Amino acid sequence: MSELVSRAVGRFAPSPTGPLHAGSMVAALASWLDARARNGRWLVRIEDTDLPRCDAAHGRMILQQLRACGLESDGEIVWQSARTDLYQGALDQLASAGKAFACACTRQEIAKHWHVTGRQWGRHQEIPYPGTCRTGLHGREARAMRFLTQGTGTIRWVDRRLGSQSQCVEEVVGDVVLKRADGLWAYQLAVVVDDAAQGITHVVRGEDLADNTARQILIQQALGLTTPQYLHTPVVRSANGEKLSKQTGAPAVDVSDPVRALHEAGRHLGLRPDHSQVSDQLSAWVKAWASQWVTSAAD
Repeated sequence: MSELVSRAVGRFAPSPTGPLHAGSMVAALASWLDARARNGRWLVRIEDTDLPRCDAAHGRMILQQLRACGLESDGEIVWQSARTDLYQGALDQLASAGKAFACACTRQEIAKHWHVTGRQWGRHQEIPYPGTCRTGLHGREARAMRFLTQGTGTIRWVDRRLGSQSQCVEEVVGDVVLKRADGLWAYQLAVVVDDAAQGITHVVRGEDLADNTARQILIQQALGLTTPQYLHTPVVRSANGEKLSKQTGAPAVDVSDPVRALHEAGRHLGLRPDHSQVSDQLSAWVKAWASQWVTSAAD
């Protein structure tokens, strides 16, 4: 493989709100295979910025589950809760450039704004921020910090699995929250800062996160950071079609039989389970992944 490919760095970044479940296992395996297929490095980052919902014990359990399946980080485990200074530095940079502003609005006020205009939103639709505080707080107390999306237009990118994608963040989301009203760092800022700090070149994650990509690209551009390449894997669903998640009670991956756990995840990625040892199976799948997803140094 070329020197460019060998520099690839991938990552798996779970939130420790519970143990690893089947959907997360698919994302972990896919990201590991993608890095290995490029002779690259694979890093694990524990995304625990949402402190009330996260538990360090669950983070340690996730690491144990990964190790049992032969998936070990090639570097130090990063915990987002220890990286506040990095996020503050990025926020200060955006604010100094006029690309971040303080916001006093509550969710109820945002919903009321759209109700008055007669515009309605579906139950699971994201209600975009209407830009109320772009011109200042007008005597109100600041609650959150937001990223200014006004005039950013349509963001276009190519997903390695989904193909050409586009989104106008200003219309779909509005001004993105960077720091929450409760003082916690928002996912969108933290993930951008950490991907850059860790030198991530290839992001492989679940398709349910695909619509985050445009807003992350905007923040990357505003901070002068390189945009990784993205591949979003199929979402794992329950028998009733609901996405598996900790919130919907998805059971923990049983790693007492790691080969079986790997086989279940591999099948969801279209990989054939044909070995009875963890190392043999992973080696075979690295070759299969390289054949399907790593076709050139530009991938």
